[in-house]
Amino acid sequence: MPDIKEFIPFLIPLVIVQMVLLVYTLYHILTHKTYKRGSRGLWLIVTLAGMQFIGPILYFLLGREES
Repeated sequence: MPDIKEFIPFLIPLVIVQMVLLVYTLYHILTHKTYKRGSRGLWLIVTLAGMQFIGPILYFLLGREES
């Protein structure tokens, strides 16, 4: 079984990208009033429940209103 230390160089950038995407998505949801589909509460739940990239990506694909 591989040691976890072998995966650290790959995991650190992945975690950083996830956190940046999550923070940017939450900022965008909280600062905008209109959405293509759904409401602010719905997108907050989807984003926080699907924290692994899926929630934020779904928001930017389906919920973000074009300026």
